[in-house]
Amino acid sequence: MYKCILVATDGSTLSKKAVASAIELAATCGADLLALKVVPRYPQAYFEGSIPLSVEEVARVEKQWTESAQAQLATVQKLAHAKAVGVKALAVKSDVVSDAIIATAKKHKADLIVMASHGRKGIKRLLLGSETQQVLTHSHIPVLVLR
Repeated sequence: MYKCILVATDGSTLSKKAVASAIELAATCGADLLALKVVPRYPQAYFEGSIPLSVEEVARVEKQWTESAQAQLATVQKLAHAKAVGVKALAVKSDVVSDAIIATAKKHKADLIVMASHGRKGIKRLLLGSETQQVLTHSHIPVLVLR
């Protein structure tokens, strides 16, 4: 059925549920798993007049984000190996999470994208949007959303 399942993770509780489900599905189908963590390119200042970050501070923050991503992906790899699922882990830098997920799925010929809904409601959803919604809207690859 599926040969390559991409699972997007951000380390949240819902994301961990999506990872567990993707691993089970991959084990059942005999598919390989592609674990993806999207890391922002650099810290952004959202307010005019905010204090700009020094080059050293930007480097420190980026390193911290990358190390955190690698730790999350190592956990996914460990869980997948425990279920005898082949897994490849990728940390991709991008400012647009949904675009990075779709591009990575295409590049690696994933048959299915598994991700969690984020659970935002009301005004937060309206103002902040939903990466999951963007993937659902723009992906030509099937998407399994877990809540």
